[in-house]
Amino acid sequence: MIERLKQGDRDAFATLYGWYGDSIYRQAVLPRLPNRELAEDCLRETFRTALEKIESFRIENRSIFFWLRRIAVNKAIDIHRRHKRDQALADAVNAEPNTHLSHQPPRPDRGLEIADAKKQVDTSLTQLNPRYAQALRLRLIEDRSREECAESLGVTVGNFDVILHRACKAFRKVYPP
Repeated sequence: MIERLKQGDRDAFATLYGWYGDSIYRQAVLPRLPNRELAEDCLRETFRTALEKIESFRIENRSIFFWLRRIAVNKAIDIHRRHKRDQALADAVNAEPNTHLSHQPPRPDRGLEIADAKKQVDTSLTQLNPRYAQALRLRLIEDRSREECAESLGVTVGNFDVILHRACKAFRKVYPP
């Protein structure tokens, strides 16, 4: 089986997925990524990476299940970190100042602060690569799904994730603290 995988046999890969996909999903991915959409993306990325890296697998070192499980755990951790960062940015973009101080009476200048924050976000977005700005607007401001964003940009979902990650990184550099 391993030799067939190393030779690029797609049927062997489908068999491998059939044998281990559900177990990897339940044991390694879902406990770390309870969001079903992220968990399914992680499983796809796990098997894509396994296909790309099958040459590095050595049967004498460990079983293929544990090798796949390690890839899945690493992917889940990466996705969780990326999602956490993206969520923090989305919260910062969409948050109203002082919402955590709801026990205080509303301040008259609150509307000005919100308008100022939105203006700072818009100004920061204009300083970015247009593709990055569009990715941020689609995903974080318009709250579209990753698939919709990828389609709008004319890229795969995986490529969109990379673009969004880079866009968030670039945004953090230009957004005033």
